[in-house]
Amino acid sequence: MPQISFEFFPPQTPRGRVNLVRTAKVLERFQPAFYSVTYGAGGSTRERTFAAVASLRESGVNAIPHLSWSGDREDAIVALLDDYLELGVDRVVALRGDLPSGAGTSRQLRHADSLVRLIRSRIDAPLGIEVAAYPEVHPDAPSASTDIDFLKGKIEAGATGCITQYFYNAEAYFHFRDRCAAAGIDVPIVPGVMPISNYETLVRFSAKAGVDIPRWIQRHLDEIQGDRDALLAFGTEVVSRLCRRLLDDGAPGLHFYTLNKAPPTRAIAERIGLPFPTG
Repeated sequence: MPQISFEFFPPQTPRGRVNLVRTAKVLERFQPAFYSVTYGAGGSTRERTFAAVASLRESGVNAIPHLSWSGDREDAIVALLDDYLELGVDRVVALRGDLPSGAGTSRQLRHADSLVRLIRSRIDAPLGIEVAAYPEVHPDAPSASTDIDFLKGKIEAGATGCITQYFYNAEAYFHFRDRCAAAGIDVPIVPGVMPISNYETLVRFSAKAGVDIPRWIQRHLDEIQGDRDALLAFGTEVVSRLCRRLLDDGAPGLHFYTLNKAPPTRAIAERIGLPFPTG
């Protein structure tokens, strides 16, 4: 059965955490394996990420943290992981992360394979480790081949699964999956899914992440960007069709970038028939 998961970012206020729990409860009917909570550049949301994970877990949902290792001491990362283990966390998303804006070159940027090795060398508890993958190639990678080499290094360091950057071209995922298999990468590669609910946000995120918006989608969004209902209907149709294609052709699951909003993700989940029958 495909693994479904949802991603949140940490709210800035206690009230925001209450609202996040409500959003998680709305999405709980789709039986996700976990909810992940992002980690700001340079650990800038460390406390808020921890508070969000704690609040969600206290409400009865399986929340897990993202984690990066830019600029932190090794012992600080291990102590944070120990705190998460005390909450009952059994999986993390290990990322390179980014330095905060204005940090310059005075702080070291460590890659995700180093973080995975640290976890495996210092944490005795069984812990699943998800890492990032890029079907359309990481913006900083010199080439598609070296990008896959970087991913293989994270798997060899001890990662147990991959979550991809979002995309809107299914062939990009299948081509990437096949190249990973040829390179000896044998862990699940779960495609990331970004609902289309806001024109400006989608364009801004995609430009920063190096995500290609197919021309036919871009042109239609250009036409309807001022019509919220039409944009949501079009986005639900396009992304639902993408999800069905991915699952029908063997993707091991779907990871939804919710942007802390239930309705767009819920509409797609309902359209594709989540939760899937188990009998």
